[in-house]
Amino acid sequence: MNDARVRLRYLGQTIGLLFPECGPGRPYSLLPHPLLPRRLVPRAWWHPGRKVMVPSGEDTIETHLGEVLGTPIRVVLHVRPAGRANRKPILEAHAPDGPVAFVKIGDTDRARELIGHEARTLDLLAVTPLKTVVPPAVLHHGSWRGLSVLALTPLPVRRAPVPHDLLADAIGEISRIPDRGFAWHGDFSPWNISHAADGRLLVWDWERFATGVPLGFDAVHHFFQRALRRATPAVAARACLAQALPTLAPFGLSAAEARLTAIRYLIALADRHAADGHSPLGPPERWLSPVVDLQELLL
Repeated sequence: MNDARVRLRYLGQTIGLLFPECGPGRPYSLLPHPLLPRRLVPRAWWHPGRKVMVPSGEDTIETHLGEVLGTPIRVVLHVRPAGRANRKPILEAHAPDGPVAFVKIGDTDRARELIGHEARTLDLLAVTPLKTVVPPAVLHHGSWRGLSVLALTPLPVRRAPVPHDLLADAIGEISRIPDRGFAWHGDFSPWNISHAADGRLLVWDWERFATGVPLGFDAVHHFFQRALRRATPAVAARACLAQALPTLAPFGLSAAEARLTAIRYLIALADRHAADGHSPLGPPERWLSPVVDLQELLL
């Protein structure tokens, strides 16, 4: 089954979950194209493809969000890819005068757990003095029809290059969050950050925030995720080790400490995937074991 078909099947399930059959349908469109579905948006006359009819009524996610946010809401649904352990419905909530919230829906036990953890993390960050990192704020965290609902302030994303110094400053600031030892964001990937107009770093998706890890995990994760765009998991893992020192030198690590941190990060990532029951990189014996085996003396 191709990617578009899988996305559309999940979209159909999501519409049934969030828009129970309780009123006349309203027209939506798949953008940028029905053959490349990424978002489901209210229909405009110029949109390509056929209409997708979405039920309306008194008990939909739009009416619920309108009640908790205090304004009429129309939503844009993200059409999610398959094969992700933390896949969940993601919405953009729009008021008449523009976007007001980015919304996550917890429709499984694991998704509810991650959403609850992110809400608690953002509450912590809201009372933490931060100079470099700008996280979203929690607008609402509650339940609706047995689902968890987390509404966050939308961050003004800018697709501009992020200076290396800014990345290092943000990673360092996250690691020093008060009373948390060496902390890490947990998914400090290129698609979860943006260079703000005021010079700070916008950072979202705090579901994987954790403490008690070596300094530099976020830096290695960022490198590894970028490498995966151009290479196989095995090659990207080897690159993490080969580039460990330049990646982690800004944090004062020696060459031996940097290599050990990279190895520990890769092991922690494999453990995460195992706990999620998900293997997006394939079996660890193919991409992780060869790297670890060569570094047995470090471990």
